[in-house]
Order: sequence, then structure tokens, then C-alpha cells
Amino acid sequence: MTTSKTAAKNGGRKVVSLDSLAKQKRDALPDPVTYELSGVEFTLPPMRALPFELQERVGDLNNIVGVLKDVLGDDTVKAMYAAGYTFSDLELIGEEWQKNSGLEPGESVASSSS
Repeated sequence: MTTSKTAAKNGGRKVVSLDSLAKQKRDALPDPVTYELSGVEFTLPPMRALPFELQERVGDLNNIVGVLKDVLGDDTVKAMYAAGYTFSDLELIGEEWQKNSGLEPGESVASSSS
């Protein structure tokens, strides 16, 4: 909400603070979900909770390992390698992650949320 004090502080320009609305949206996100596959347990946050620079790469099948390393860490990705994860396993993880993030199949993380 813009107040005259805010407008005066900003040289008379109208400035709408989105901080409160952004906090409400973040608070409404689903909780992180823990998954287990082939003896490897890992926790993924909701996709919309990812840092902006990482969201740009989510869904890029050319760098899925890089995204997993950023989100889960090198040790977990090494455990996935050792467990023999396949590309099909990665697709399954992506589908479940998307579903548990509150996104529809095929919906982009960057799309507007409801």
C-alpha cells in the first residue's frame, strides 16, 4: 500500500511495495517433499521456491544434472549415479517434483500461479 509518506520519500512517484504479497505467496507454497528411489533419499523444495537464477534452468533437459547438483548437492547426485539412476528415473523425479510443487503436468515454473 502506498502512503503519502512513501510517495514523498520516493520523490512523489507512486511506489507499490510487493513485500507483503510476496511473503504471502511464499508462505502459501507447499512444503518440501522427501523422495526415495533405489535407496537414495532426497528432499526437493517446491519449484516456485527455487532462487530465480536456478528457475531459469529447471526443465532444461540439457542440464538436468546441473540443476540436481544445485538443488541437492554433489554428494546426493553421486549417490544417484551409484544407484544406477536412468533417464527414465530422472523424468519420474521431475514429474513428481512438478506435481508436489502444485504445478500441472507441462506447466512452466515461470508461468503465472493462481
